[in-house]
Amino acid sequence: MPPTVARVLRVRILTLCTIILSSAVGFAGKHFVMPSANPAKTYPAHDQHPNEGVTVGIDPYDMADKASIFSVPYNDVGFVPIFVVITNDGEQPVSLADVSPELVTHDRTKIPRATEDDIYRRIARAPSGPSANPLPWPKKVKGTVSQQARDETQDAQFAARAVEPHSTQSGFMFFDVSGISTPLAGANFYLTGVRDAKGNELMYFEVPLEKYLSAPARP
Repeated sequence: MPPTVARVLRVRILTLCTIILSSAVGFAGKHFVMPSANPAKTYPAHDQHPNEGVTVGIDPYDMADKASIFSVPYNDVGFVPIFVVITNDGEQPVSLADVSPELVTHDRTKIPRATEDDIYRRIARAPSGPSANPLPWPKKVKGTVSQQARDETQDAQFAARAVEPHSTQSGFMFFDVSGISTPLAGANFYLTGVRDAKGNELMYFEVPLEKYLSAPARP
């Protein structure tokens, strides 16, 4: 083989190896980034309590384009991630230490917030079919949950214990909607247990999911 041809082949092989390695690093290094939260009242699906100065807004991540921020396919394993935003426009902090979120479907089925363990068990049971990617990525062993999946699930959770005056807290809550064909249609999100600075419980928040489903698509 002439030296020039051999040199060109070596360059092409090195370039291909570099592309493959870069792709592998990028795939493995995908890191969840929490969406920026706007004031709760700016979300189509919200419930505002003007007298108490607190608003709860929700934004389900039920569509593939929105759910692409996750590396874990929560929708595919039966969970709907709901981005919950709580804004306190009052002068005193409100406590979230005892809140109880619930998704109630159109037929009045009550679905509590899934725990991290609930999510891990479902991920571990999920079948892992043949990958369409020709690159030899390491396969997940059935019955295990990768550290990346655990980290993402923990980082995504709504974890705030309080909302300070004139501020907003946000995060994801996951609900098990497996076996329900249209879980959001006619459903309502309820949040109870929000308390004022004196420990008094605020009126419960009720957010119809139809407000989200019927809202114009964002540009």
